[in-house]
Amino acid sequence: MAELLSLVTESGNLILLGTLYTLLYAVLGMLFGLPLGMLVTFICYERVPVLAGCARVYVSFLRSTPQLIQAFLIYFGLGAAGVDLPLIVIGTLVLTANASAYLSETMRGAMEGVTAGQWGAGYSLGLTRFQTICSIIAPQAFRLAIPGISNTLISLFKDTSVLSVITVAELMKYTGDIISVTFKPFTFYLIAAFIYWGLCLLYEYGIHRRVEAHFKKAYRPSF
Repeated sequence: MAELLSLVTESGNLILLGTLYTLLYAVLGMLFGLPLGMLVTFICYERVPVLAGCARVYVSFLRSTPQLIQAFLIYFGLGAAGVDLPLIVIGTLVLTANASAYLSETMRGAMEGVTAGQWGAGYSLGLTRFQTICSIIAPQAFRLAIPGISNTLISLFKDTSVLSVITVAELMKYTGDIISVTFKPFTFYLIAAFIYWGLCLLYEYGIHRRVEAHFKKAYRPSF
């Protein structure tokens, strides 16, 4: 038992570094994935010629293929094209692409959940269709999309583990390195599992519920 505690203590710095990288990649995936997902939603929603068809294929492909394959395609595809990018950029691209596809569907469903009367309200104010979307529809859709957006971010925490297969430094990569030296797979995989769980709980109770409560309060009827 003492030997095991010693191994865990000695590996603490590496586990902490991996956790920070995991957090970084999840946040970057959301920061880039959300705007891209909203752009894809707008293109599909407005049926932009040619682009709408491309956007639908993009969403369908990324939602229907394993993220592991997507990671390999991006990693080896860039290499085959002679594009040499830092691993942090490649890892961010993998997570951004996948997250944007799911977020686009989340936003599409949220926009369809806004009542038709809101469109009429915008037009009655003299707003154009684009102005109505930006000023009236999108803010309300964002409120409806918060649970779905949060679910995607929680998934991103876990999805970062896929990056270990393309040698991107994050929690699972460092966990594997530690196991190759200590030969204690169960112990360190269990520690990794609790860290992923802790990150998800921290986000859910520390951020998500507060954001959701804020928007519910803002849209609560005053009567």
